[in-house]
Formats: sequence, structure tokens, C-alpha cells
Amino acid sequence: MVTSNPIHSEKSKILNDIVWTMFSKPFMDELLKPQQLYSHRTLKTVLTRLAHSSIMRLNPASMDRLYELMIMAFKYQVFVCPRPKDLLLISYNHIDAIRELVKDTPAVVNQVDETHRKIIEVYASSSEGEFQLLRQTLLIFFQDMHVRVSLFLKSQVQNPNGRFALLTSGPVPHRVDVPGLIRTFNSKGREVRRSEFPTGGSYTSPIREGSFELHGDRVIRLGTNMYNVNHPEETHTSKVPSVKTDDAPNLLAKEELNLLARLMGSMKAENVPGVETGFRISLFTTDQEEEEAEASGGAEESLCGVINIQAMQDEQAATELARIAGQFAEREEESDNPSSSKGDDLLAMMDDL
Repeated sequence: MVTSNPIHSEKSKILNDIVWTMFSKPFMDELLKPQQLYSHRTLKTVLTRLAHSSIMRLNPASMDRLYELMIMAFKYQVFVCPRPKDLLLISYNHIDAIRELVKDTPAVVNQVDETHRKIIEVYASSSEGEFQLLRQTLLIFFQDMHVRVSLFLKSQVQNPNGRFALLTSGPVPHRVDVPGLIRTFNSKGREVRRSEFPTGGSYTSPIREGSFELHGDRVIRLGTNMYNVNHPEETHTSKVPSVKTDDAPNLLAKEELNLLARLMGSMKAENVPGVETGFRISLFTTDQEEEEAEASGGAEESLCGVINIQAMQDEQAATELARIAGQFAEREEESDNPSSSKGDDLLAMMDDL
């Protein structure tokens, strides 16, 4: 006797509910109308309602993380797609994957197919310039999103600062020549000279164009499962160079530490003449502790400039702080209703704006 897996059944139900809602005819008709790009807030609201159209429930923190992951994954695909028109192939890869997830439910598959046909009908006649404008609009929408994704960091397609790297190798877009050759023509259109230049990458001839039909080989792997063991997006990308770090000393750092020392109390800086290799902070209160720290730190630290910061403030600083605290206490005593006074001040300030 074969028994069904309840976990698999629940997962299938969740996927079917979400896909049914997402590809419903009224929603897709509204989505495909010419309109301004949605804001992040609106897009996140749509994602939340789609996710909660099933029995699945996510808390706000998980939903925020899901939205960031979705945005960064799509931003990467838009960023590295070979040509603007390939945005359609990326979308078709998404639809093909969704169709595979709900293949056991014919009604949902038919709904996905109808949406796919509608997208082909809307965008098939678009020009290259319109696709370029669409891609540029999406990149502007994504430009302030620099969330680090562990998968991208591990694959070295994203730098530690959250920015993606441009490709310097791989096949060029369809109907594009491999860079590196300059051809000069005369007034009659006849080629008179050829010269080459270094491209800075390892480019190859374009592969065949992907299928823009309802079913077919999309050729490019962008838009497929990015958690696949053999990460498809990396098959035609070069290794991202490591981010260069600036080893030059930061002159402002020492001044900031000096300011910190003055705020905490008294400060005495001792610099070794002729040596400007760095600095060290001393937070010890006794000479014995300082000597022990120098002994454990080695001779190399002793050559650095030492900034001594006393944790205990001197008498003059303590007196000044006591005087300032006393002024605050006097002001509080003069006010009978401090919260009301602050509220009146805030209302007055808002009236002036």
C-alpha cells in the first residue's frame, strides 16, 4: 500500500495556491497595463499578499528578508543579462520553472500557459530601444539595494560591499562581434585597414539565440534555479577580482582618538622621534599594568606612538561636569510640567515650518 507524504502534499498545495493567485487573469491584466514602476513599499505589499494567499504565514522579519533576497536575485539577473531583449528569456525561464512546479495540476498549468501567451503578445513587438529603456528603468529601481547574499558572496559574483561585478569574459550577446578589432573604411565603404586592441577580457563568439516561444531552449541560464549545485550563472563569468584594500594610514583616525581622549578625561601622547608607523591606545591606570602590556605586546608595539587615556577624570573636568549637571537640575525645577512644555515647544516649531 502506497501512502502519500503529508509534507509533500502541503507543499504542493501552497505552491498551487500561490501560483493560482499570481497568474490569475484579473491580476495579470492589471499588471501588464502600461504604468509607472511600483515603489518598493507597494511591491513588498504585493509579495506579502501573494505569499499569504495560501496557508503559509511569514512573520515581518522573514518577509523582509524574502523580499531582499528576491530583489537581489533579480537585480543580478538584470545586471548581467547579455542584451536588453534577454530580459524576456529570463522571465521565460522563471515561467518554465513555475510550470514545472505545478505540473501535476492541469488547471494551474493552463493558467500559467495563458499568462505566458499574454506576455509574448505584449512584448513580442517591442523594439531594442524599448527593451533598453525597460532595463535601464529596472536598474535605477535596484540601484540603492546592496544587500549581501551568501550565495553570491561564496560564488564571488558579489563584492563584500554588496555590489555586483561586471563580466570580463564569456560569449558576447547574439549578433555582436567579439571585441578587439578596429576596421577602417574609406568613403566608398571599402575596408582599408585593420588593427587590434586589448579587450581586458576573454570573449568568445556568441552562442545561438534562445527561443522566445511558449516552449523551447532559452539557451541562457539566468532565471533558472540559482541554488543549483552547478551554479548556472557562473558558467560564462570570469572570476571576480578581490576587492582592493587601501593600506595607507588614515590621518583622521588619530585625531578622532585624540578627541575621544579629551572627552573621556586627560590625555598625554608620547611619540617616538622619527618614527610614524602607527599608534597604540593605553587604557591602563597604573604603570605596572602598562609595563606588563608592553612586555606582552612585543618590541614592535613600543615603536608606535602611544596615546594614554585615563579612565578617571581629573578634578577640573569633574568640577565642570558637576556645574553643567547643576544647570540641568535648575531648569527642571523651574518647569512645573516638563512634558507639556516639550509638547508646546514641538507644536510651536511645527507651526513655524
